[in-house]
Amino acid sequence: MRFAIVAHRSTDTNEALAAAAGSLGAAAAVLAPRDALRVLQPGDVALGRLDVREGLDGIESGELELERLAAVGVEVLNPPRALAAAHDKLLTARALRLAGLPHPRTWLIAEGMPSTAPELPLVLKPRFGSWGRDVVLCRTREELDEALERAAFRGWFREQGALAQELVPPQGWDLRIVVAAGRVVGAARRLAAPGEWRTNVALGGHSEPAAAPLLARTLALAAAQAIRADLVGVDLLPTGNGYVVAELNGAVDVKPWYRYDGDVYADAVFELMRSVHDRLAVA
Repeated sequence: MRFAIVAHRSTDTNEALAAAAGSLGAAAAVLAPRDALRVLQPGDVALGRLDVREGLDGIESGELELERLAAVGVEVLNPPRALAAAHDKLLTARALRLAGLPHPRTWLIAEGMPSTAPELPLVLKPRFGSWGRDVVLCRTREELDEALERAAFRGWFREQGALAQELVPPQGWDLRIVVAAGRVVGAARRLAAPGEWRTNVALGGHSEPAAAPLLARTLALAAAQAIRADLVGVDLLPTGNGYVVAELNGAVDVKPWYRYDGDVYADAVFELMRSVHDRLAVA
């Protein structure tokens, strides 16, 4: 059986997942979508790890290839619908709301589209966002107007509009939990850089090992189930009495210290392969 990480980049996480699959006896590789379509056969496994485009205006190409792989009998994990629900923050908000899970109230702001005035303070962000880029905290109407004026020059805003989300008061940290096939396989606490309210490592923050409380693990599992993702990162914001699901990431970057003991990559791949085995047994 081949186990392919379908992605456009050979990131450390993608390579580590492929190596873990190899250690479990699979012929594993990181393949671009077109190469996966050429190489994989019925019974092989393809793990979709398409990310947000650099321009923040959508998801990387490859959804069609994943659909075609599923049509010919390849076991596709993180199928296009799950990746869309993870990366498109408007779809994320809808899925979490339908599942009754805590998530900041979300409004779409787009050119020529009437919408209710969002409540301040809020966070303005791209609909398809990552790395903390172009995410702005707006405490006043003036700050919101200025942020929208700047966003108007961004290609992603002209293409998709922006999301305004209710502000969850920043605590300087959040919790990232990695879910694989309905199991929590790793977690980390992410801390914001000094003077920064966002916790993104790309903005100078850092992550450290964390033992996720039961409430956080339960919420992360429910969020992954809400979008039917096989491997996903769930970012949780702390509140006074629990957590709020901030974002989901279908191409989550996973560090070795996301697990105190064992190998987070091997655990993730083991759970994914177990789920495929169980699925085939039922079929």
